[in-house]
Amino acid sequence: MLLQCCGSPRWAQQVAAHRPYPDAGALRAAADEASYDLSDSDLVGALAVEPPAELADGAPYAARLALDAARAEYERTFGHSFVICLDGHPPEERAGQLMAAIRRRMGLEVEEERAISAEELRRLALARLADLTDRLASREGVSAPKRGDSPVRDRPSVPV
Repeated sequence: MLLQCCGSPRWAQQVAAHRPYPDAGALRAAADEASYDLSDSDLVGALAVEPPAELADGAPYAARLALDAARAEYERTFGHSFVICLDGHPPEERAGQLMAAIRRRMGLEVEEERAISAEELRRLALARLADLTDRLASREGVSAPKRGDSPVRDRPSVPV
């Protein structure tokens, strides 16, 4: 399940190694710390299995075509999928945010973009982990924390 949050086996192992956690906050803190401990090869591996950012169903054909072209150029330039966490952005703004970010980041140097990708991957992993814990808590009949309890509570960017 942890590999669904972040594709790095090392990250998943570090998070799993410290369980049980006393609460969701402790779990998120451990996951956050594990994100910062990723080596360059861990990051490359996680980015290699990261699904590409997508537009939501029903997006106009022209928007899908533009995103496909931008994503292909990004992948040629940087060698991995474009990752972005769009937590906090309403669904109606996500397509515009996605396209603006990919265009902006295309102008960056490889090392600068690698650092941004690592941060976006960290944010995505935390958002996915929050969603996972919410789903597990609701399935077990446990009351999940309110969405306002943590800044990492909205859905991750995929699909947009």
